Amino acid sequence: MAHAFTLPDLGEGLGEGEITRWLVAEGESVDEHQPIVEIQTEKATVEVGAPVAGVVLRIIAREGELASVGSTLAMIGEEGEQLLHSVTSPPADEPVAEPIIAVVGSEPLEALALHRLARELGVEFSAVSGTGLGGQVTEADIRTAVTPTEGRRIPVRGIRRAIVEQVERTHREIPAVTFVEECDFSGVDLDTLVATTLAAVAASLIEYPELNARIEDDDIVLLDRYDLGVAIDTEAGLVVPVVHGCDRLTVAEIDAEITRLADRARAGSLHPDDVRDSTFTVTSAGKLGGLLVTPLINHPEVAILGLHRIGPRPVVRDGEVVVREMGNVSVTFDHRVVDGVRAGAFCLDVIGRLERRSVH
Repeated sequence: MAHAFTLPDLGEGLGEGEITRWLVAEGESVDEHQPIVEIQTEKATVEVGAPVAGVVLRIIAREGELASVGSTLAMIGEEGEQLLHSVTSPPADEPVAEPIIAVVGSEPLEALALHRLARELGVEFSAVSGTGLGGQVTEADIRTAVTPTEGRRIPVRGIRRAIVEQVERTHREIPAVTFVEECDFSGVDLDTLVATTLAAVAASLIEYPELNARIEDDDIVLLDRYDLGVAIDTEAGLVVPVVHGCDRLTVAEIDAEITRLADRARAGSLHPDDVRDSTFTVTSAGKLGGLLVTPLINHPEVAILGLHRIGPRPVVRDGEVVVREMGNVSVTFDHRVVDGVRAGAFCLDVIGRLERRSVH
């Protein structure tokens, strides 16, 4: 019996994803849990495995289309099995089968394809006059409505579309404030800078739990796990995989996990578990970073810590000017949840741990 392969819940309240690439073709045999499609969410590109073994009878959701959680992406069944092309009332002595409806989100596939074409061509779909049956808009109508424009148009897809949506949501919903202070990194091994910082952040979050939180309805939920996101730059854009349980890991273990996640992110092969349920995020612009940037909070989190350019600077120590490896550390926080005094104290606590190198 054919099995409907639907978009699973990818966590973090993500209601939809974009079909970026099918890893199999119609008629191809697949094993249970074998990755068969890449889905782009607002977090990252993830591979989703087949729920059952069998043959891919039909691919319903096409590449470039948005699919909502629970919508059918493909049908998997036995070799030679036929799918219903129409639904009729079966004879009384036959079992009733659930109708198979090729729907992505809430619109038929044909309508979604027309909406996508209009977006790619820069046409406002609602403004197109339809010449099809009953005034429906056709592909020819959309192409006729194209007007010459300047420059080269690049469709907003994949990670870039997720970034656009996340940025818009963050600016719309979160009143963000940034606190910044200098840190002396002279005693920190810069090869493991991010891992050392994650360990320091996890330790400080235990003392400042309101930064390891989120808003749910009318409640502020203080989380008792320390699963920290790490912003990683890829060719497709910025993704935020998660290092789980940073409070229980050594710096070496955190560093190894960051390396694993970064490799998977740049290969576009992150799993859903790699990008879900972060409680706080750390971002570092690396050697190309400026003196200070204001990172965007990774919704639904309430704060993000930024590491900025580190280099030799003159500073005063014991009344004398000396040269130390200095860099700025920032905390951008949701002022609805975190007060400025507490955010500043948290940032200074992290800096103190880095400067003392008390993280093991």
